[in-house]
Amino acid sequence: MESNCVQFLADKTILITGAPGFLAKVLVEKILRLQPNVKKMYLLLRAPDNKAAMQRLRSEVVEIDLFRVLRNDLGEENLNALVREKIVPIPGDISVHNLGLKDSDLLQRMWSEIDIIINIAATTNFDERYDIGLGINTFGALNVLNFAKKCVKGQLLLHVSTAYVCGEKSGLLQEKPFEMGETLSGNTKLDINVEFELMKQKLKELEHQDCSEKEISQSMKDLGMTRAKLHGWPNTYVFTKAMGEMLMGKYRENLPLVILRPTMITSTLAEPFPGWIEGLRTIDSVIVAYGKGKLKCFLADSNSVFDLIPADMVVNAMIATATAHYGETGIQKIYQVGSSFQNPVTFGQLHEVTARYFTKKPLIARNGSPIIVSTGTVLSTMAQFSLYITLCYKLPLQILRLINIIYPWGQGDKYNEDSRKIKLAMRLVELYQPYLLFKGIFDDLNTEKLRMGRKESIKELDGSFEFDPKSINWDDYIANTHIPGLITYVLKQ
Repeated sequence: MESNCVQFLADKTILITGAPGFLAKVLVEKILRLQPNVKKMYLLLRAPDNKAAMQRLRSEVVEIDLFRVLRNDLGEENLNALVREKIVPIPGDISVHNLGLKDSDLLQRMWSEIDIIINIAATTNFDERYDIGLGINTFGALNVLNFAKKCVKGQLLLHVSTAYVCGEKSGLLQEKPFEMGETLSGNTKLDINVEFELMKQKLKELEHQDCSEKEISQSMKDLGMTRAKLHGWPNTYVFTKAMGEMLMGKYRENLPLVILRPTMITSTLAEPFPGWIEGLRTIDSVIVAYGKGKLKCFLADSNSVFDLIPADMVVNAMIATATAHYGETGIQKIYQVGSSFQNPVTFGQLHEVTARYFTKKPLIARNGSPIIVSTGTVLSTMAQFSLYITLCYKLPLQILRLINIIYPWGQGDKYNEDSRKIKLAMRLVELYQPYLLFKGIFDDLNTEKLRMGRKESIKELDGSFEFDPKSINWDDYIANTHIPGLITYVLKQ
């Protein structure tokens, strides 16, 4: 007996933006594997033309290891035939009107066929250039909404945001939509059009001053961080994502809108197999640096909750919310998908499991010897961390600089290189600080209600649409799924 999620996907035409990103790929694989009778999936991806779009689809989606279960089940030839029949790669860009599509026949066909629009496209760099962040995360979201409103059969827009649009709030964080112009600082007024004009004016000034591309890029990054902090957000990424939510909420009209706010997305828990991941995600940089013996000191509160959620659970929640709200005219619903309320894992627990793992199974250095890890020093405030860095690194660096002045033929390169590394490390810590010392817990009442309402359907397919974080044993998942996945698919050891 099929679950209603599988039935729901049959004969649907879906537009998915953000391919070939991590989450979009997991979604596409899931749909093809569980419902090959989906009518069509239009995948919007950045490419100069149709040929390049098709090449990206093949090399960055279908041919990767994520699709090995489908490949084994169907065979290479049948999988390729299914992809040709069901997937249409579209070269485009959400930061442009009509998603950058110029072919009027294609546009009319998409507008007449598409039932569901799923927007996953985003730039996730914390200190992104302000012009790029606004273009993709804020006005790109509005462009997707306007495109969706032209789809005559369109019955749902599912927008993937982030739970961290809450900024640095503490306590229980509810599943509430933003009001237009809402700020987190409490003493400023946010006008998104003013933000856009400020960005354009600054860009024009920089171009008139004949600044280099590097100088323009840095100035745009600085502007984004300045504007974000002025309005109460810690970085450009979450600020521009919050503004995107505001625009969608204000201009949605009667189009059913679901905004999904996942927390820190990690490797797959179960589907299509455990441990698949691509690239270093938020917490993974810390795990890998520790495993390589490069993390001697770290800023974190051992009691702080790290809200992790496996990618396949996020995708299952996406499909379940789409099934629940398809065709509900005028609805706007927020779903926070995470683990901190139902099954929290602390940094102390994560640190302990990671240390135990790399002590038993050390990474191998280039010279073939195992990398020995130490417990390391964990500091719970930025002041403590800065003092530690000063005493252990900056003072020795100043001594090195003095030696370089006295003996200029000696250590100049080493001083410059070490100085650059310390500046980079401090910048990264400043960017990540809001999440390393985060004190919020994400309420998931809407998500829990959806889970409870779907219990029987989930059982029908033996957990194929499981997204209950209570089912995760964190020690087991981190040690036996997530870290091995990082080593296999990211470090490729």
